[in-house]
Amino acid sequence: MQLSSAEALWFLPFVAPICFYVAWTDMKMMKITNQSVVVLTLVYVIIGPLALPFEDYLWRYLHLIVVLLIGILLNAAGAVGAGDAKFAAAAAPFIALGDVTPVTMVFAVVLLAAFATHRIAKHSPIRNMVPDWESWSKKKDFPMGLALGGTLAAYLLLAAIA
Repeated sequence: MQLSSAEALWFLPFVAPICFYVAWTDMKMMKITNQSVVVLTLVYVIIGPLALPFEDYLWRYLHLIVVLLIGILLNAAGAVGAGDAKFAAAAAPFIALGDVTPVTMVFAVVLLAAFATHRIAKHSPIRNMVPDWESWSKKKDFPMGLALGGTLAAYLLLAAIA
């Protein structure tokens, strides 16, 4: 991984709770809140200069812009939700450009695991613990915040222990 262990450890304690919150709210309400996206962005703004070389820190804002533009296009085409697009854009600066391939692989694994886990939980007694979650009643939609948040947290964790 290009993201160093030290860099990941700077971000992980701040980002992991946000990822958990995003997964939770997306399962509960089928919505990634703007507040969570803003807070994730603020973590990068505040912790980024401490964690990264300043030039890298500045260049990674380009990641945010590119992913946001792609997300806007995908949202306009109906391929992703607006919250998913905004969260992906806010998460993009945390990912080193050279780690795009490993992150894509992590995303594929996390997405499959999240989908399977959500569907199994939906048809198990776990559902009775949180019967009001909106994601239980969706047939075609899936709470992507579960996979997106899981991917960012897993990436930072993997980089931290590498």
